[in-house]
Amino acid sequence: MKKINILCSAADAASQNIKNHLLQNAHWEQIEQTPDNWRDLISVYDNPEMRILEIEGHHIYEDRIDEKMKSSGFDTDMIIVASKHKSSDGRSVLTAHFTGNPDKADFGGRTKELSVAAPHMLRHILKNMQMFSRELDYEVNMESTHHGPTDLKTPMVYAEIGSSEIQWNDPEAGNIASKAILEAIREFISTENDEKYTPIAVGFGGGHYASRQTELILNSEVTFGHNFPDYQLTFVDKEMIIQAFEKSGADFAYFDRKSMSAKERERLSGIIDELHYILLRESDIREFERIPWDLFMDIKNRCDELCPEGKFRATDVFTSQIEESRQKDEKPDDEIALCSINEELFQETIKANRKLTEEMLARCAPVYMEKNNGTLSNTILGIGEETKSAMQNVTNECIKILKEHYEIKYIADENILYIISEKFDPKAAKELGIPPGPMLGELAKGNPIVLEGKTIMPEMVHKRRVKHIQLSD
Repeated sequence: MKKINILCSAADAASQNIKNHLLQNAHWEQIEQTPDNWRDLISVYDNPEMRILEIEGHHIYEDRIDEKMKSSGFDTDMIIVASKHKSSDGRSVLTAHFTGNPDKADFGGRTKELSVAAPHMLRHILKNMQMFSRELDYEVNMESTHHGPTDLKTPMVYAEIGSSEIQWNDPEAGNIASKAILEAIREFISTENDEKYTPIAVGFGGGHYASRQTELILNSEVTFGHNFPDYQLTFVDKEMIIQAFEKSGADFAYFDRKSMSAKERERLSGIIDELHYILLRESDIREFERIPWDLFMDIKNRCDELCPEGKFRATDVFTSQIEESRQKDEKPDDEIALCSINEELFQETIKANRKLTEEMLARCAPVYMEKNNGTLSNTILGIGEETKSAMQNVTNECIKILKEHYEIKYIADENILYIISEKFDPKAAKELGIPPGPMLGELAKGNPIVLEGKTIMPEMVHKRRVKHIQLSD
């Protein structure tokens, strides 16, 4: 790839702070002669992986700056802007974000336009900011999309120090931001051809500091492109969502649901559904830590066919299957298999004890599903032939659960399971003259009673029920 350009501004105190520490923390060769066709360019520093370009003016008004870079001989695949973050609260923060204007262009860029995002670089920068700032009282946050420039074809990400002159000129903050940028560039280059893929989301909701999205970036296997804060959602229409997905290279949408009104959630989810984009919850995102993205989507698509709007749960059994497939150098995403447990057996087990059934599935089933009405599906998913073994384990465990609640008989030659149970019969009790009240309750519990000197045994008011289940043909 081409060298990554780090853009700094002489008009920005934090940018100068970061630039000075970049020069200290890596080896650079200064290019003595700057191009005549770029008068605003003050200085250029170069090394084998990246270059620093310092301009006089403020970068937020530099639409098409990537074209200037190219025409001046500094073509690049990515731009990192070292900048200040300004806020009246004066908090100490290290931030990263993308540029764009969901509505008006009051601070650079163009109206209703977003820049091209660099989601994986943003993740590297934020994670390094967090790592290097552990000894300092600085928060690390992804900011929602705001300000210019927007008219670019090259991916751009801002790395910032905030929120006032105290922090902008803080040498420790400048040192951390510079090290975060340098390390992020090295990591980005070294992982460019990495087979492991980190999925990209477009975010909706949250404040200017996108706290939920930040937490997911820092503590799960996901990153974000553009994010629209709750106060900008009213300006987000179909065209803006398409633009956000395309310029973020996004795989799915994420809602910070608690920060959004029900009306906005419904409106936006309707547009996302119309566009055939995917909307995932935080619980889905947490699965990326255990399941590769392609495999996750394969399972999700299968589950959507079987249980529309339902949920799936991948267990430790499944992650073990993934690991075994990796060791065999197989492609697990090509080998997803489905098996169904006998429906009657499964429903009887749930009826006997739903909690134990769920615990058993979590132990034995690679992937199991819950329908949108809350009922469990009798279909399980897994990898290859091992799914059949898992299904047999689940079947055996269902029988064990039933044995704890009923009398069980199994006829091996016919492969039939008999479930024998007794159920209290209020009609039989009434015929014996047992009045409503405590005595009726005792009989229902299976205890004998004495009525008018006569002992009434529980079996006298219980009906014997025998259900047979044909486990297979």
